[in-house]
Amino acid sequence: MNRAGLIIALIAGGLVGVVFAVYPRLDLDISAVFFHPTPPVLFAVNAQPWVQVTRWTARVLIALLALPGFLAVLGWLILPPRRMLISGRAALFLVMTIALGPGLITNVLLKDHWHRSRPIDVQQFAGTDRFTPWWDPRGDCPNNCSFVAGEPSGAFWTLAPAALAPPQWRLLAYGASLAFGAGIGALRIGAGAHFFTDVVFAGVFMYLVVWAMHGFIYRWRATRMSDDAIERPLARISEAIRKALGLS
Repeated sequence: MNRAGLIIALIAGGLVGVVFAVYPRLDLDISAVFFHPTPPVLFAVNAQPWVQVTRWTARVLIALLALPGFLAVLGWLILPPRRMLISGRAALFLVMTIALGPGLITNVLLKDHWHRSRPIDVQQFAGTDRFTPWWDPRGDCPNNCSFVAGEPSGAFWTLAPAALAPPQWRLLAYGASLAFGAGIGALRIGAGAHFFTDVVFAGVFMYLVVWAMHGFIYRWRATRMSDDAIERPLARISEAIRKALGLS
């Protein structure tokens, strides 16, 4: 999570944003590669038996990577004080990034308020809604819309646990995370669930969340924390909970 990665993410997001704003039809052209105007299956990827298995496996993998953070915090709050499952900073980092990224930004702020219709719903692909470019929130979709891509957001969130990998493995972990996000994104584009820009900006936004939270907790002198600074307040909360429940 260094400045070079931030610059690359901003440049990539800026280039894609400008090009697809000037030529919005590029989103339609990419999705058209996977479109077959023959009912009942318009996007052939949806007919493949391995697709649902792949999506389920991806969700399980993301949940398993996030689970240590939640278990560490909950265990510290509920059980008598003991060494956390993982360090306090790592637990806070995992919990906050998945809550802010896929949780708040993707599913609360954008998907229900940025009313861009999914490819499978627009008129160009036998739907009824009008196509809107990525920058226009005034689409016909009422909720759970196309921008930004939800499942790829979760896949790109794995940049967070990758940032916690040992230094000698970190670059490989980042590459695997980006490949995972791109693969799930390609799968959702092929299924007519998202446009190319939905996936790109999911990746950019998740990177920015992970980069900012990593800086806030680990790198920036004004805000960086110690494990003790995180675990002591949790211990006090745990003691208060245990007293309220008559367990101490």
